[in-house]
Amino acid sequence: MIGPDTLIVEFEVRAAVAHAFRTWTRKAGLWWPASHTVSGDAETITFGPGVGGRIVERGRDGREYDWGAITDWDEPHRVAFSWVHVFDAAQATQVSLTFEEDGGVTQVRLEHTGFAALGDPGAERQARTSTAWSAVTKAFVGCAQDQLPLP
Repeated sequence: MIGPDTLIVEFEVRAAVAHAFRTWTRKAGLWWPASHTVSGDAETITFGPGVGGRIVERGRDGREYDWGAITDWDEPHRVAFSWVHVFDAAQATQVSLTFEEDGGVTQVRLEHTGFAALGDPGAERQARTSTAWSAVTKAFVGCAQDQLPLP
């Protein structure tokens, strides 16, 4: 769903809430599509941990790319962050994810805001971002449901 300044993606994962949260924040390198990375060949993608933590992609060549910074960390129920990814830091938007378990299924809500502050290019970026989040969340669900052992 797309609103005037808000993009919302809701989906479910057949996994416990703690597992889903850890898969998103600690194992993104396992499931994040290479087509949606800066390097095109990420070795790792890390989130935080904790408020002030960075979101960093490290390419196989050792180069690091800042994707944003954690603004809220309430493990295993919520993580929020500024989102730069492939854009200039002055064009950061905000993303929050909530994870709520209901009978062994975790409901995830991703809310991405801040497009209006970008002016005219914001609407186009919001539409492209909607397509990107669809691919990213589909890959996440597949990995999280595999119940890969996580530390």
